[in-house]
Amino acid sequence: MLSTQIVMARRPSGPLTQDDFRTETVAVPERPADHVLLRTILVSVAPAARAVMQGPTYRPQLQPGEAIPASVLGEVVAGPPGGPRIGSIVGAAAAWQEYSTVPVDQTWPIAPVGRLSHHLGPLGRNGLTAYFGVSEVGAVQAGQTVLVSGAAGGVGHLAGQLARAAGARVVGITGSAAKNEFLRDRLGYAAAIDRRSPTFDDDLKAACPDGVSVYFDTVGGPLLGRVLPVLTRHARIVCCGVTAQYDADRPLPGPPDLAVTLIAKSLRMQGFLVADFQPRWAQAQRILHDLEHSGALTFVEDIRPGLAAASAALVEMFDGGNVGQLAVRLAPDPATWSAGLPTAQDDPSDAP
Repeated sequence: MLSTQIVMARRPSGPLTQDDFRTETVAVPERPADHVLLRTILVSVAPAARAVMQGPTYRPQLQPGEAIPASVLGEVVAGPPGGPRIGSIVGAAAAWQEYSTVPVDQTWPIAPVGRLSHHLGPLGRNGLTAYFGVSEVGAVQAGQTVLVSGAAGGVGHLAGQLARAAGARVVGITGSAAKNEFLRDRLGYAAAIDRRSPTFDDDLKAACPDGVSVYFDTVGGPLLGRVLPVLTRHARIVCCGVTAQYDADRPLPGPPDLAVTLIAKSLRMQGFLVADFQPRWAQAQRILHDLEHSGALTFVEDIRPGLAAASAALVEMFDGGNVGQLAVRLAPDPATWSAGLPTAQDDPSDAP
C-alpha cells in the first residue's frame, strides 16, 4: 500500500517557505503488533509543526526527510486484538500523510459529539488547551479583565470566549485590523488591538484601563515585555505557546525585567500541556459542546481540501492569514459518524 506524505525538505532558516517542504509517495510500513493502521480523514495545521522543525519540544526535533507531525483524525483500518474497533474513528499523534501506523497508546477514542472536524480543534487539543488554561491555570473569575495574545488563532479565539462566558471582560491581541473587527463583532471581545500598530502600547493601556488580571499568552517573545506594565498585582500569566519564537533563526530576547516584575507584582506565571489534564478531557469536551450548542461559544474552523494544501496553510498561518482552527481534509466523514450525531445543530450542512 502506498501513502502520500509531506516531509521537511530542509531545516527552515528564518520565515517558513514552501521550499522547506517536499511531497513524497512511500510504501506504508508494516504494522507492528501493538500499532493501528489509520486512514487519515482530517489533519491539523498547527504552530507546533513549525516548532518541532526548529528544535525539540515535547516531540524530538524533526529531521529532513521526516513527515511533518500533527494531530489527526483517522479511520482504523487494521489493529491488534483489544485495540480500537476496525472502522472506528480515533484521534492520534501522527503526521501529514494519507496512512499512518501509530502505537495504540498514542490514539484516543472520539465520541460522537459535535461535528467530526470539531474533534481536531474546538473539541480536540486546541479547545481543551483553551478550557483548562482559562478555568484551571488562569482561574478566570467574573469581573476580571483577561488579555489574550494570538486571539484569533485556534486556541486564542476559544480562550477569549471561554473567559467571556465566565463573566470576564476580554481583550484580544492580533496582527490585523480585520481580525480585531472579527473578534469584537463575531466573538464578543470587549476590545481588540493590533500588535503591529505604532501606538500599540497606548492602545493596550486604553483597552485595559483597570489593568489585566489574567494574560493568556500563545505568542511569547518580546510581546510579553510590552504586556507586563498593564498586569495588576497578583495577576496570572498562562503560557501555552511561543509562536513568536517558532519562525526565528535564534532565540528572541525576553523581557529583561521579567523576574523583577514577577516579584514586585507577586505575579504567577505557569506553562502547561493539555496532556496534564487527560483524565478530565471527556468532561471538558461535553462542557465545550454544550457551550457551543447554547450559543455561548462559536467554533471557527478553516478547513482546506487536500493534503497538498497543508504546507501553504502553515506558511500562511505564520504570516497571520488564518482565523480559528486550521486543518486539511483528506477524506469525507464516514457515514457511520454522521449517523451518530446527536442533534440537528451538528449537521455538517451547518458548517461555517
